[in-house]
Amino acid sequence: MGRGRVVVGLSGGVDSAVSAWLLKQQGFEVVGLFMKNWEDDDRPAGEGGAEDAGYCTSRQDFLDAASVADLIGIDLEHVNFAAEYRDRVFAEFLREYQAGRTPNPDVLCNAEIKFKAFLDHAMRLGAERIATGHYARVREVSSRFELLKGLDPAKDQSYFLHRLTQAQLSRTLFPVGELPKTRVREIAAEIGLPVAAKKDSTGICFIGERPFREFLNRYLAHTPGPIVDDRGRRIGEHVGLSFYTLGQRKGIGIGGVRERGAARGGSEHAPWFVARKDMASNTLRVVQGHDHPWLQSLQLAADQASWIAGHPPAPGPLAAKARYRQTDAPCMLVPPEGEGFALAFDAPQWAVTPGQSAVLYDGEVCLGGGVIATAG
Repeated sequence: MGRGRVVVGLSGGVDSAVSAWLLKQQGFEVVGLFMKNWEDDDRPAGEGGAEDAGYCTSRQDFLDAASVADLIGIDLEHVNFAAEYRDRVFAEFLREYQAGRTPNPDVLCNAEIKFKAFLDHAMRLGAERIATGHYARVREVSSRFELLKGLDPAKDQSYFLHRLTQAQLSRTLFPVGELPKTRVREIAAEIGLPVAAKKDSTGICFIGERPFREFLNRYLAHTPGPIVDDRGRRIGEHVGLSFYTLGQRKGIGIGGVRERGAARGGSEHAPWFVARKDMASNTLRVVQGHDHPWLQSLQLAADQASWIAGHPPAPGPLAAKARYRQTDAPCMLVPPEGEGFALAFDAPQWAVTPGQSAVLYDGEVCLGGGVIATAG
């Protein structure tokens, strides 16, 4: 007897492909689902489409997903969530950028599309569960569900999944969460998957690999203003505050002012970093040196809190990530108030950025998190 129907989100990548194969091996009735979340990728080559610049397009991803489904021997459905995406994810994404913050659209995409619209659709298809290629794990303890880090520390994606609820986790499988990425690629090669050597996507979930500033140019207003150093001296002009993020080093546009930095006592070769964005005066404030005090924060406040257990963890010592690519930082959770919480870190955290997610952990267990509002 089979183990029930699982709908797997097939993205065209190797992780979701191996996830589908593993589930079929485990005796599930597997159906593949390709989600199209964005409409602007489909202009043909030669008409200014994404293909002209070599970007990974949704059409190519769908063809890859179809070839995977064919080889594994499962049905594949194509579903268009572009309207939901624009309303639930992209509109919020633009609002955050226009307010001077730096949102994490992959967090919102998981909460609103992959584990909401997709889950609802899968249930209508008669599925009992859904599965994705995320590197994370689910553990049931006393009828409650915990989100755990993926076993491969270099690939763990629990950070992006911290808004998931008990209801969502109870119906979700992460087949590759128990495996190192190297083993996933080995499995793909062993069974002859056509995407075995396909490189991992590094683009934002809805625009693929295209240059980010070029994409934002189409949607955000350009209001140039001064670039000012930590002494209040004007050293350049920015193209619009929305196009910069705290901690940014490249693309600031002041590479030719090192001599001035040396002349006023700064290091001639110390790189510049974006440190503050003053929306009221439309001023971008930059500093020299990775360890400048303006780039260090011992505390943060977050709002829009979401807790996997359905309630906040007890105040006290925990660990947190204030950005995806960092190790867990020891901290104290201040008693949460309303929809927010505050963290006090044991050591200064670098470039804590409003709009990004602060995600809390107790060892390998992801507890949830919120959107960074302020840091100090």
